[in-house]
Amino acid sequence: MSGDLVTLVNELSPYAVTAIGAYGAAVLSKAQEEAVDVTVGWGRKILQKIFGVNTAEDGLPSSVAELIDAPEDADLQAALRVEIRRMLAKNATLAAELAQMLEHARRECGANGQGVVTALAFDNARQYNLGQGTMNISPDAPYDR
Repeated sequence: MSGDLVTLVNELSPYAVTAIGAYGAAVLSKAQEEAVDVTVGWGRKILQKIFGVNTAEDGLPSSVAELIDAPEDADLQAALRVEIRRMLAKNATLAAELAQMLEHARRECGANGQGVVTALAFDNARQYNLGQGTMNISPDAPYDR
């Protein structure tokens, strides 16, 4: 089970870190605003499931609070993963619920964690808007570039 927890936490981590970077200290508050980015929204839901919904006077877990100031810091990200893994090791029900949430997040965000939107352009062309940019595909047009 320990290896499963490590894998689960490693897969949850990008969502959590993205949400912490976007929301800062409000990441665990019960604000009704919707996340602009799907990945950020799932990260916030995941963190709130793990740590609960807090009010301003509750304070944040230290691993979350430290990561707010430096979300790109790999050591602080690792500290958050360790704290989450310890919590999940003590609560198999929570680990199972988070595994289900992760599956839903993957389906909604796409396999790489970036939202994927498909829209018809014209005729048989398709346009894919990815986190890294836009790709236009026309199956009938010859590739000329």
